[in-house]
Amino acid sequence: MERRLYTVSGILLLAIIGYFNWTSGSSGSGFRIRIPIPWLQTRMGFIGRNGTRFVEMDGGTPVYVNGWNSYWMMSSESAAAVSEMFRRGRAMGMTVCRTWAFNDGGVNALQISPGRFNERIFQALDFIIYEARRNKIRLILCLVNNLNAFGGKAQYVRWAQAAGANVSSSTDSFFSHATVKDYYKNYVKTILTRKNAFSGVRYRDEPAIFAWELMNEPRCVLNSSAPLLQAWIAEMASYVKNLDEKHLITVGLEGFYGYKRTERLGANPGEWAAALGSDFIQNSADKNIDFASVHAYPDSWIPKASLEEKVKYLSNWVDSHVNDSEHILKKPVIFSEVGSLLKRKENGSYDIDIILKTVYDKVYDSAKKDQAGAGALIWQLMTEETQEYKDEFSLVARQHPSTYMLILKQSCRLKNLFRRKSNESSKWHCPD
Repeated sequence: MERRLYTVSGILLLAIIGYFNWTSGSSGSGFRIRIPIPWLQTRMGFIGRNGTRFVEMDGGTPVYVNGWNSYWMMSSESAAAVSEMFRRGRAMGMTVCRTWAFNDGGVNALQISPGRFNERIFQALDFIIYEARRNKIRLILCLVNNLNAFGGKAQYVRWAQAAGANVSSSTDSFFSHATVKDYYKNYVKTILTRKNAFSGVRYRDEPAIFAWELMNEPRCVLNSSAPLLQAWIAEMASYVKNLDEKHLITVGLEGFYGYKRTERLGANPGEWAAALGSDFIQNSADKNIDFASVHAYPDSWIPKASLEEKVKYLSNWVDSHVNDSEHILKKPVIFSEVGSLLKRKENGSYDIDIILKTVYDKVYDSAKKDQAGAGALIWQLMTEETQEYKDEFSLVARQHPSTYMLILKQSCRLKNLFRRKSNESSKWHCPD
């Protein structure tokens, strides 16, 4: 009996040592596999929806989100940069990160061709999910790009053409051609059923995943293709939900209103926005879409406007979508990309502070009323060593103290609304 106890103890000790030490992995990737030990993982619950509010499924506590975008994580060759970004996000009290779970064709692609995957890149995505959970951060994972960056829907169309399918070169074919749709469905199934090499948990069973996003900023080339986009959303949302009932689903919209939404056209940033084939209300209304998503880029959308005009526009933009989500959709809404150019003022602050505060204040006011404005994600945060992925809206938060404090204060006041008795609340400082 004593020998058996020693044997069991020895096995457990070896397993624990194996878990906390690196074993063999792909050279050069920076991501190496650990022996999965499920009971040593950070405990998290799934997030669900109750009407216009997000809730924790294990207790029904309301959830309001302050978070960020770091699209670059899977592309980074540095595991340390990924870990550091999650650590910094947690230190600012943020709880949700949105990032790409796609890279189709091209250099360092996750999906090399339909159904063919690069295991090294897949392990990078495994590590992102593993590290998010370790830092108590949840992820919104986007499944394909509307734009050409990282392949996008254009790559899917090219693949179908190369396979001999009778498909138009227009990227609107992505939403309607059976071959292209099958490619996307097969990709989604591979992602959702993937077993994480670091944790041993399948993605569809992973509570650190907040939601699946069908596409980043879906648009049509022709406005006449709008019905195709709507049908695609309904088909793919149903497909994802049938494979995975545990996670939330959103579309990934910019939030523009279509031509038929005449009473809302004034909220759009210009006449051009209605011609893109998307419609915030119709696209978000599908029964399998759990929450609405909206982007906000006044510097890009109305570039000739003054800062005051941009703030006025943005205030109305946020109000329109919160009201529509509360009263028409009856679902939560997240402003999942909020970006502004980094224009420094004489007092050391930045225009982004004013843009971001406008959205933050609206979200906080909605949260106080238990209404649909459920959160905002800044676009985008970097670390010092990931500057190759920056765009004109990117920043290293601690290099911009006024923006850093604004983010931290938003996290604090949302947290204070729904403070729970846990040790987590004492791990970071709330400013006055």
